[in-house]
Amino acid sequence: MTSTPPPVSPTTAAFHVQAVLSFAVSLSAVAVAVVFLAADGWVRAFLGLGILYVTTSAFTLAKTIRDRQDVSTVVTRVDQARMDKLLVEHDPFAVR
Repeated sequence: MTSTPPPVSPTTAAFHVQAVLSFAVSLSAVAVAVVFLAADGWVRAFLGLGILYVTTSAFTLAKTIRDRQDVSTVVTRVDQARMDKLLVEHDPFAVR
């Protein structure tokens, strides 16, 4: 029986590094802007808390989307394995 090859990652290492650096720069820029904002401390604290909330919810959303995609990939691979097994075991010339 032939096995299906493992899935190939659609991204390169350079793209991963770019995404991480982009996230770090954007989060740092907003954090610096909030720290140096000409407003009271409680306003800056509120905005800082908002930044943390948006960041953690973005990570959670990305994780749930990834998990849902992984589940669909596994189901597809299981279905493909079942079909491969049926095709290998099927003999069109067998007498019934």
